[in-house]
Amino acid sequence: MSSAPLFSDRLDAGQQLAQLLLNLVKQFHDGEGVSAQPIVYALPRGGIPVAVPVVRQLNCPLDIVVAKKITNAQNPELAIGAVTSDGHVLWSRFRPIGKRISSSRQTALRQAQTKAQQQLEQLKVACSCVNPRGALALVIDDGIATGMTMAAATRALRKYEPAQIWICSPVAPGGLMKWLEQWGDRVIVLQTPEPFISVSRFYAEFPQVKTNEALVCLQEVNQRFTATNY
Repeated sequence: MSSAPLFSDRLDAGQQLAQLLLNLVKQFHDGEGVSAQPIVYALPRGGIPVAVPVVRQLNCPLDIVVAKKITNAQNPELAIGAVTSDGHVLWSRFRPIGKRISSSRQTALRQAQTKAQQQLEQLKVACSCVNPRGALALVIDDGIATGMTMAAATRALRKYEPAQIWICSPVAPGGLMKWLEQWGDRVIVLQTPEPFISVSRFYAEFPQVKTNEALVCLQEVNQRFTATNY
């Protein structure tokens, strides 16, 4: 594998993803004969700047789904599950089936959900709050490593009955694609490099997205959309 990054930054990745999604959404409408309007859901904070070029290209609202990794206390980098702000939980597929959740896992779950709820509180003021029922929900992140947060996010969206949910990302491990297909009606990933060490490896610039930057992105693209005009 080449050591050269695949994307210069999140904006570049979003622009490439936007062009592909524009064509795929048009094909979906033409081929399926349905008029499901697209709504983009970003996983904050990194997914928001990737989603901005997509919503501009599709002329649609931008909302968020907040999901956080549930981590192992001994190894914070190890995701043992994920939980959304509204409590949809997904445990790692490597978790032994039938065993009770330990007290340490319950603590980790509560901590992760609290983080998700706090982030939602910080960002929801700038979200579109459009009803996704019957819509084409495009769920976007800046990259997929384990797939846990993306899977939890799509599970949470299902209860709102969108017409379809598409999982969208600039980059993800090739070996994860089959597993991701069970969570979305379609999986759109620009690059599936192997070996896959971390998402940041595939970007020339990958700074942490600050809360105020995320708010500005959401406010700028959602000025035209409200819950009643889309």
